[in-house]
Amino acid sequence: MKLAVQEQLLPGRTLQEKFAFAVDAGFDAIELRGKGDFQFATRLTELKRALADGVVMPTVCVDMPHFIGDFDPAKRKDAIQQLRSQLTVIAELGGIGVMTPASWGQFSRRLPPFEPPRGPEEDREVLAEALGLLGEHAQRNGVKIMLEPLNRYENHMVNTLAEAVSYCSMDSVKVVGDTYHMNIEEDDPCRSLVEAAPYLAHMQISESNRNQPGTGHLDWGAQLATLDAIGYDGYLALECRLRGEPEIVLPQTAAFVRKFL
Repeated sequence: MKLAVQEQLLPGRTLQEKFAFAVDAGFDAIELRGKGDFQFATRLTELKRALADGVVMPTVCVDMPHFIGDFDPAKRKDAIQQLRSQLTVIAELGGIGVMTPASWGQFSRRLPPFEPPRGPEEDREVLAEALGLLGEHAQRNGVKIMLEPLNRYENHMVNTLAEAVSYCSMDSVKVVGDTYHMNIEEDDPCRSLVEAAPYLAHMQISESNRNQPGTGHLDWGAQLATLDAIGYDGYLALECRLRGEPEIVLPQTAAFVRKFL
């Protein structure tokens, strides 16, 4: 397994400077963030220059105000178009793919008014249609669209790895595990990883408190041993808040995680 860190966590003005710091700190790659309004596509020259300079950028985490499961059809359509563009760009960089949740911060059944304006069957139809379109585009471009389950307070549609797996209708549609969300939603995170193994394309890591690994109560030894046992050889991408300055915290975090690899 290899370690990645999201670009916004790294000091440096350019991707080259950020990557140099990341490597010195013990990481192998940078995970990019894909903003809306086709901003990611406008970075293509910057990204290609960084790639030519040896910067490793295998994945993109979507960073938009609305998502493929939005209640508004126009916003759903825009999210699909944005993700298609991001898939095209990461394919040009020779990357793995783009990850997205069904939605983020749109609705929670755990908070008032408790009942969303759309029922479960329509939720599923909306997500299946979007992932079908994105899966076809990803397949044509040799990359993957990866669905990330979020916890019940951030999303009401897809909360567990098993729920995400149920949408994997083609080889180009895969699943992302996130240790923070799994800590809230999975009865047994290790068992869930085993059951999702054939569909697991990527992992994001952070603690039970959403800070960097080593600051909370997750059983890193057990979860990373499980990933090794199922043959997962992808990236562990750091997506978290940093408790402390990145110059100090990031090398400590990489060293902490590598103890279990």
